[in-house]
Amino acid sequence: MILTDTHAHLYSSKFDSDRNEMIRRSISAGVTRIFLPAIDSESHAALVQLAEEWPENCFPMMGLHPTSVDPATFEQEKTLAEDWFSRKKFIAVGETGIDLYWDKTHLRLQQESFAWQVELAKKLGLPVVIHSRNAFSECYEIVKERQDGSLKGVFHCFSDGIAEAEKVIALGNFYMGIGGVLTYKNSGLDAVVKKFGTDPFVLETDAPYLPPVPHRGKRNESAYTAIVAETMANILQRPVEEIAQATTENSKKLFGI
Repeated sequence: MILTDTHAHLYSSKFDSDRNEMIRRSISAGVTRIFLPAIDSESHAALVQLAEEWPENCFPMMGLHPTSVDPATFEQEKTLAEDWFSRKKFIAVGETGIDLYWDKTHLRLQQESFAWQVELAKKLGLPVVIHSRNAFSECYEIVKERQDGSLKGVFHCFSDGIAEAEKVIALGNFYMGIGGVLTYKNSGLDAVVKKFGTDPFVLETDAPYLPPVPHRGKRNESAYTAIVAETMANILQRPVEEIAQATTENSKKLFGI
């Protein structure tokens, strides 16, 4: 059984004490493909280094996270990210998007940053990995406006409802990332999964954040992708091996690896 964690920040300092052991645990759990989203220039080098150390298992993205968008550094961050793309191979642009949970001060700049990265993804022929926290409509409108059939991507950490899922599916070539939130009581994601099956979903952890039950309150890690797969299997009344195969095939279609 091969599982794919399509979103994990394993270069985070929260893994400094046991990073290699944690990756080995993930591989032992069947999670042999781990995709690394970028945050900003402070961690880009660590991300790239980790991917170079684990080339068969860890695959890097490049981009600027919405909570790192700041007027004082935006142009510099754009230049640094674009420079990385000229020097290294990345599997996606991201993570990018809009986050209105923490601060709405820089909404317009977040929108500008997201639109720039969507256009960059189209230019490079890469998928875009979207962070949408309290901002589904804002992200959706930017993607819809620029979707000409060539754009593809994933709404990472999808936690909205059936209506929003239908909009994502209607975009074409877009998936939704399902992680530990699926295991949370009253998340509502069980209804979304029951409605659509595995076709529009990929699995993720967002490690070290959003750990699934029974690990809430602790550090998340890629091995727990297996818990998400098992939860989805229980909801759909299908073998977990089928869930692993279907969602990994979806990740291959999206990311090309």
